[in-house]
Amino acid sequence: MTSAKISVMLVDDHEVVRVGLRTLFTQTKEVHVVAEAGSVAEATAQAAKHRPDVILMDLRLPDGTGVDACREILSANPSTRVLFLTSYSDEDAVMSTILAGAAGYLLKEVGSQVLLDAIALVHAGQSILDPKVTQAVLDQVSLRKGKPATASLRKDLLSPQEQRILALVVEGRTNKEIAKALNLSDKTVKNYLSNAFQKMNVGRRSHAAALFQRDIGG
Repeated sequence: MTSAKISVMLVDDHEVVRVGLRTLFTQTKEVHVVAEAGSVAEATAQAAKHRPDVILMDLRLPDGTGVDACREILSANPSTRVLFLTSYSDEDAVMSTILAGAAGYLLKEVGSQVLLDAIALVHAGQSILDPKVTQAVLDQVSLRKGKPATASLRKDLLSPQEQRILALVVEGRTNKEIAKALNLSDKTVKNYLSNAFQKMNVGRRSHAAALFQRDIGG
């Protein structure tokens, strides 16, 4: 018995990029392109119409950002998984997509098989950060804290509940969403995160997400 194909929507303002991706996916048995868009407005409209499983989203669009589109799309259909595929690897971009609820962030230089695997993983509920993107965030941590970015986070440093909460942060969940998922109060989630950030020696969600993803989250 074969599993159904993953329905994918392509969002990129460069037609040649969309053509290349569509051509790649027509050669696979796992992915089916159901829609394309080249702007935020078009992306939100097409997502509402086709309700794809996964959206490959560029960061820069002519009428806004992919983060804007991501936020609007997930607000209307939280079950959709948004995977950013972009040329930009700066820390603020990564953080903004995580906070918008994106399931992953890859650079356009990735190989075709890595991209296909990433689509399958985010569709299955996991989250993906390109190793180069993760390292860029960790480098920022080292610059601000004066510690080497190669330092590792020990699993026993965090409590099981802190690990559960951080895993949801990596998925892009808000404190309110985390509280609901774990049957906790918003204040309790905030306290757990504050304690975890102190243990990890970080001050921002993006830093914590990158460090946890690399050393514990997998």
